[in-house]
Amino acid sequence: MPLVIPIFIPHEGCPHCCVFCNQRGISGFVENTVSAQDVQRIIREWLDRDNGRAALVQVAFYGGSFTGLPVHRQQELLDAVAPFIAHGQVAGIRLSTRPDYIDTTTVDFLKTHHVTIVELGVQSMVDSVLTAAGRGHLAADVDRAMAILRGSGLETGIQLMVGLPRESRSFLRYTVDRVIALCPDFVRIYPVLVVKNSKLAELYSQGRFQPLTLGKAVILTAWMKNRFDDAGIRVVRMGLQAGKELESSFIAGPWHPGFGELVLSRLMFNKVRKLLADRDVDTPVKLSISSQDESVFRGMKSQNIIRLQQLNLANRFTLLLTPGQQRQTVILIA
Repeated sequence: MPLVIPIFIPHEGCPHCCVFCNQRGISGFVENTVSAQDVQRIIREWLDRDNGRAALVQVAFYGGSFTGLPVHRQQELLDAVAPFIAHGQVAGIRLSTRPDYIDTTTVDFLKTHHVTIVELGVQSMVDSVLTAAGRGHLAADVDRAMAILRGSGLETGIQLMVGLPRESRSFLRYTVDRVIALCPDFVRIYPVLVVKNSKLAELYSQGRFQPLTLGKAVILTAWMKNRFDDAGIRVVRMGLQAGKELESSFIAGPWHPGFGELVLSRLMFNKVRKLLADRDVDTPVKLSISSQDESVFRGMKSQNIIRLQQLNLANRFTLLLTPGQQRQTVILIA
């Protein structure tokens, strides 16, 4: 895994304020605009801590819509990273932006300044959901941006949200189908949370928005990940990064510091249940999982084991922990 050095530019470059957004509360950064000197200081601090252990180092600009910044501001930030790339300390730059802030001129500029990965804040591929969320772009903007990015050879990611206002199960299925058709290199999935100083906080207090429960968000995200896995698209993150600032600004919604592990545990449970359901009750089998997946197999507070007991499946197998087995796989040995 590469070492990713995060540089937060909260809400910079974005004229919109999406209903779910309070970037400063989420990222925890409340300082003034990040300077080139700040960028270089942060990179040096991370490199000193890593002490050369990582084979690949990337600098990532998160939190804002990078290509919505004035060109001179983009140049300032990218040039601050350039000396580390020239000395072989950093391999490349990744950034996040809006799909309506991508064109061929912009992409050419990014490529000449060592950007290798671009993530698009897509959130949904349904126009009515995007409008309700105050995104300021439509699904057609995503199609156009992805065509440009894929044609440029840049690695491309898509960020999605689950639980947006006006989103339905059919809309979510449509979004996933459309994203799979776009063939991104990877996807991030974030459940919608209600945080302080956001439009959703106002709607929630008025009873006009109800966030997903944690259980429902886990089920939907697990379904999404399963679809992307089947399509060969990596899901690199599920859930927001835990932090004191996020926790202090949180009001309601499916927040859990181990959200991603909850999703993986749900998927593991589904695989085990499917393997055992059709087996003869009187013929115990062995199930092999990666030795690194024991906690995921058991689930948070052993919930998977409890569910298997409730389904009378817990006594039908012996568990083998196998070093080197691929993570998130279950092999049945008759």
